[in-house]
Amino acid sequence: MMASEIDSMAFKVKELIKDVKLDQSTFKIIDKTVASVVEAIRSTPESAVVPDVAPGFIRELGVPPEKIGFAFKSPESILVAGSRSINSMVKPDMNVDLLVRMPKNCFLEKDYKNHRYHARRCLYLHAIKEHLKSCPTVCRTSWSTLQNEARKPVLLVFPALEVCNLPGFFIRVIPAATSVFNSSRLSMSRNNVRAANDGDGVIARATPRYNSSILEDLFLEDNAEYIREVFNGWKNLEEALVLLKVWARNRSSVYAHDGINGYLLSVILSLLAGGHGGNLINKSMDALQIFRVTLKFIASSTSWTKCPSLKAARDLDVSEKELNRQLFDVVMLDVSGCANLVFRMRKAAFSELQDEASLALDCMSKCRDGGFEAIFMTRVDFPVKFDLFMRINMTGIEQVDRSKFCIDGEFPETFEERLHSVLSRALNDRAKLIRLVWRTTPCEWDIRDGFTKFCQQPVHVGVLFSSFDKSSRIVDIGPNADDKEEAAKFREFWGDKAELRRFKDGKIAESTVWECPLWKRHQVVQRIVQHVLSTHFSLSSDDVVQIVDQLDFSLSLGTHEPISFSGALTEAFEILSKRLRQLDGLPLKVSSVLPLDAALRSTAVFPPEPNPLADKKVSNVKSLKVAPASIQPIDVMIQLEGSGLWPLDEVAIEKTKHAWLLEIAKRFDNGREAFCVATEDEVDVMILGYAFRLRILHERGLKLMINQVGNLDLVKGVSSSDRELFLRSQHSSMINGLLGRFPVYGSVARLAKRWISCHLFSSFLVEEAVELLVANVFLNPQPFCAPVSRTTGFLRFLRLLANYDWGFSPLIVDINNDLTLEDIKQIDEAFILSRKSHEQNPHDIEPAMFLATSYDKTSLAWTKSTPTTSMLKRLASYARCSAALMTNLCLKSLAGAYTWECLFKTPLNNYDAVILLHKDRLSYPQRLLFPTDIKQGEHVVEGKPSSAFHPYLPLKETESLEATRNKLMVGFDPTKCLVEELQKEFVGTFKLWYDSLGADAMGLTWVKQGSKKRERDGMEGDENTAGGPYSILKEVGVLGKGFVKSVYLLKAPRHQL
Repeated sequence: MMASEIDSMAFKVKELIKDVKLDQSTFKIIDKTVASVVEAIRSTPESAVVPDVAPGFIRELGVPPEKIGFAFKSPESILVAGSRSINSMVKPDMNVDLLVRMPKNCFLEKDYKNHRYHARRCLYLHAIKEHLKSCPTVCRTSWSTLQNEARKPVLLVFPALEVCNLPGFFIRVIPAATSVFNSSRLSMSRNNVRAANDGDGVIARATPRYNSSILEDLFLEDNAEYIREVFNGWKNLEEALVLLKVWARNRSSVYAHDGINGYLLSVILSLLAGGHGGNLINKSMDALQIFRVTLKFIASSTSWTKCPSLKAARDLDVSEKELNRQLFDVVMLDVSGCANLVFRMRKAAFSELQDEASLALDCMSKCRDGGFEAIFMTRVDFPVKFDLFMRINMTGIEQVDRSKFCIDGEFPETFEERLHSVLSRALNDRAKLIRLVWRTTPCEWDIRDGFTKFCQQPVHVGVLFSSFDKSSRIVDIGPNADDKEEAAKFREFWGDKAELRRFKDGKIAESTVWECPLWKRHQVVQRIVQHVLSTHFSLSSDDVVQIVDQLDFSLSLGTHEPISFSGALTEAFEILSKRLRQLDGLPLKVSSVLPLDAALRSTAVFPPEPNPLADKKVSNVKSLKVAPASIQPIDVMIQLEGSGLWPLDEVAIEKTKHAWLLEIAKRFDNGREAFCVATEDEVDVMILGYAFRLRILHERGLKLMINQVGNLDLVKGVSSSDRELFLRSQHSSMINGLLGRFPVYGSVARLAKRWISCHLFSSFLVEEAVELLVANVFLNPQPFCAPVSRTTGFLRFLRLLANYDWGFSPLIVDINNDLTLEDIKQIDEAFILSRKSHEQNPHDIEPAMFLATSYDKTSLAWTKSTPTTSMLKRLASYARCSAALMTNLCLKSLAGAYTWECLFKTPLNNYDAVILLHKDRLSYPQRLLFPTDIKQGEHVVEGKPSSAFHPYLPLKETESLEATRNKLMVGFDPTKCLVEELQKEFVGTFKLWYDSLGADAMGLTWVKQGSKKRERDGMEGDENTAGGPYSILKEVGVLGKGFVKSVYLLKAPRHQL
């Protein structure tokens, strides 16, 4: 990072810490509140505790009730622990931990066996709860669990005194069992649960998780005291913990019961700062430096292979340390050297934690401003992080025997392990990470009910794909047929999907085949997952919700996606390119043919489908009843050999270009594969059912543009058409290169364009700008990896639009890594200059959306004049709502009207007037997603459809093919024609919002008028007032006669004087 970036990062971090930490006055209120609760707990009277108060809990632990009654004694001590004890509480989730030491005489010597300790622990808490009911300082209490462990309930106390600015503040009462048992009885090699033995009870299996559960309570106070001593008076260490908490909390799959939490983060900091972690942290470091060192420690594999410990290595029992390493996925020993503080952490959770730490370090070194936004301000939840997210409804599985809910581990743990194992084997090298999180503790729980309400929440599963090629592979090859044992295992796992096949190389092997069309390859993993979950867990498709194909409807036409014709389109373009280069008799040969159109870079939402009337090889169309009446032209740029005979006048150059095109057209008409349609302005070549529109880039314009590449404001003497062609060719070339690196980019760009159009932003955001925004999702994915699925990429696109600060930062899209530090400096200067020039009018900044690329460092190509600041705010607002809805649709089943279709339905009540079009007069009526039905506003205009145009031509047997072809219109779109007419006729009256892909509605918003004269002219007049809203809307109806179905006035205009 440069010095300025370091200073900026330090300033932002300082402000963040200030924002999330509490002030001293709030701490005083919290301490007073906690002290009152402590006193209330201390005053709990001695009484006899009987198991009848928690019958369900005792029963499902499998503990005989007669063995656990005891006399309640007041706690030996109550210790404030956790974040409050080390001044590192972080908003918004605020609570204080109280460690309540249970007296040793409340337990028998062998209560560490067979869950008797857990039963007494629960009863002890219940006695405190019953007493707190009558305390005036307590509003209410409720039950939760310690890190999702059902057998270890904790008591949540909500004080009667509300803590200012901290709604939902509570105190967590956690029992501690200091010195209750001898820790040697809880060695990892010992069996302390009879139910964990084999069926005959002969083989005693070790119960390391059960033992760790009790050991944790034995040393809670010792560990808390150690952490407090390390943090005491060390402000930078406290602030570093705050930063780590903010970072971790933003990552929901990492900040989980089997992952990292605030307590473990404080343990890691204590380890690194307390001497036993190699003295990696010292008091000369600031908070940000400590944050970086901690992330490096977490990300380093070698750091964890040595079994880090809060106890000096020389004092550790080597055999116990080695045993921990064998039994647990991750090991970090506490101050006693006996308890593994991370015994709940799974291998997948730890791998993800390390990946996140590595990504954060990568952000700090590569991102602008040190990656502050990506690290601390970006929410990394399941739907936006993983390429495949699924919810598994656990009510569909067979009911578990509640008497075996807790043995060594608990049922959810063992089920997660089995589920992870099945998914890992099924997906194999398709996935680089599979993460499961099952929050089994119910929101409302009563210990009297036992565990009956546990496991009702869905399991959240996230999968990161290794690559699109692997995830979309349709054949998996198993063991050879000769390997009988492995082949049998393969067939047992895959069931009826396993089949014996002979491959091209002669190999005969077991395999699974997932046949599907090319445009459905992204659904291969979905089919694999559903098959194995059905086979191994009897889960139906209703029980498993996979976020894969929910958005496909927006890109489909009936039963197929138009992208399925891309192969035919590419073939037609290659034939065209070859024919152009081979043309004879031209004074200057065609030197290159370059694609300009989005259809030729796989980013067109609806690439053209072949039209039989545009195929010269088709000589008989009698088998067809109709054919499309219009065809989309596909722009192609050609360059000619160099010559010094070109005219100098711009108009003359354009005329010469057209003459060249006409000459080319003549030669094409003589061929067998193609024919041409020439007009005064355009030349279109029809080949294999497609229409290619030829454009020529003048060599003089090319040279000037290349000399000043990226600096469009410095280019002089180049015609606007040459400038446009050069920019489009540069853009198209770069996007095609990007597709080679990120195969899923095209699908995400198509979804993004569909969304932009559906919300009627087509007038204000060109498709090249949308493609650059999507490109940024792939090129600058921090704090994520680049997406490998269309749904994840689309959600990230929405969040980029919703959250990017366009007012203070340019968006730099460096597709080919062409930009140097000097280039970036130029971009920053151009951005600052654009903001300074509009300081007096901040609502009219140009460009409001500053998109910088290697070919356009000043953002003049695609977003110079639109979107404006107000349009950009509207766009961000729509994106914010869509992103929130999509996230909720992923995470839970929403009832009512909120469905996936809502992402592409725009609210028409946000416009001042609405124009409805005759849907059967749209060029492509099959592209219409949702027919508009408006039930608000005043009906001003009603119109009948015109008979002059119909989207389909009837193919009559009596009419010749040539006559029918003459009726084919190239590039005709009544919607765009109407838009152009309205924009030309009503300049400064209203803004027109429309969908370029085929909606049957347009929106109008009145342009605010600043003159008193305009107001006197009666813009708010009645129906008969000239220039009034009714009069204007009637004129709209007249201009769109035959195409406009109706016009509604929703809001009359307001005026600013």
